[in-house]
Amino acid sequence: MERTSAEKELRQRIRSGKIRREDVTRRLAELAFGKANDCVRLALEDEPALDKLDLSLLSEVKRNDKGTVEIKLIDRLQALEQLAAAAEPEQSDLEEFLRALQGGGEA
Repeated sequence: MERTSAEKELRQRIRSGKIRREDVTRRLAELAFGKANDCVRLALEDEPALDKLDLSLLSEVKRNDKGTVEIKLIDRLQALEQLAAAAEPEQSDLEEFLRALQGGGEA
């Protein structure tokens, strides 16, 4: 229940354009360290319950006429690099990015 409340709060901040630094770093950490179990389940099960699967790591799915399934996941190394960059105190790119999202970037 606590997670659902946090997710609703995050969606509200996104809609209002008030994304915080910790929102971005938390999401990057989830992508960098998340488990791909549900993505594999999607590929292997005949009729997976899509609404119950966490497919946030999924980048692409292909299924050919012979039944072969190919799944591609996000680039975890890139997510880790972004997370490391966001963790550096002198890093200002993230702040500039967040300001631009909120409409306060320089012209």
